[in-house]
Amino acid sequence: MKKAVVALGGNAIIPKGSSGDIHEQFANTRKSLAPIVKLIKEGYMLAITHGNGPQAGQEVIKNELGESAGIPPLPLGVIVAATEGWMGYMIEQSLQNRLIREGINRQVVTIPTQVIVSKNDPAWKNPTKPIGPFLEYEEAMRLKERGIAVMEDAGRGWRRVVPSPIPLKIVEKDVIKKLVEEGVIVIAAGGGGIPVYIEEDGTYEGLDGVIDKDLASAVLARDIGASILMILTGVDKVYLNFNTPSQAPIDTMTPEEARKYMEEGHFAPGSMRPKIEAAIKFIEWGGEEVIITSLEKAYEAITGEEGTRIRGDKSKKT
Repeated sequence: MKKAVVALGGNAIIPKGSSGDIHEQFANTRKSLAPIVKLIKEGYMLAITHGNGPQAGQEVIKNELGESAGIPPLPLGVIVAATEGWMGYMIEQSLQNRLIREGINRQVVTIPTQVIVSKNDPAWKNPTKPIGPFLEYEEAMRLKERGIAVMEDAGRGWRRVVPSPIPLKIVEKDVIKKLVEEGVIVIAAGGGGIPVYIEEDGTYEGLDGVIDKDLASAVLARDIGASILMILTGVDKVYLNFNTPSQAPIDTMTPEEARKYMEEGHFAPGSMRPKIEAAIKFIEWGGEEVIITSLEKAYEAITGEEGTRIRGDKSKKT
């Protein structure tokens, strides 16, 4: 049985410069389905994850505007759950319709997913996860004056940042694994999942943060026994010296090579670095292959013509 996890980026659904209009998000979601349908046709049992950074940030802004009208604000953990629900619906319906048109008889379901984190994770005191729209410097500084954490995001502009704890385990992993193995396409761990910790009596309690989607996808892939993790992002391949005159694409690399390049500073925090960290972890946990590429090149990446592959085989070179 071939199992794979496909991770869709939140910025792929709302790219930089996009208005974030829901019709545009549906259209971008439909564009993302080609590689997923390709995997389905090749017999893969699938789980799909997705980012929610732009969407969660928009909901935070709506909350702040609503407070002036007397509407009680929602905590960030609940906002993550809300975006996981409506974005899951958007992906689920778009994929259902595509499968109907293709004559493929596979069911699709969305599972709002709780992800166990540590209550003592240092991330709670050091916000680093970008959310919401890109900001001009002056706007970012005004937010900073209000006590809202902001950070420059990999040379693309300024954004709000929130705590991003390390994901440890998927609460619903057993039911997700069962459904995937029965052929159901499961949309799970959306936006990295809802961060929760375990109380002393074994019950769960939510926390206010946004888990990195790629790290959560690696944990999900491990927990359901997937062999492939496919991360769809804004670039066709991973690059050394990205956005410089000497940038060089990487076709394949091992976890050891990936870690070396990461330590040399080639991968920006909040951008490519968490994807590389997720790839390394997944391979070390026993996964066979991680593919990192763009939505536009995803179909070609499945056939081996595009994208960057991270494999455990040390004979593979860049």
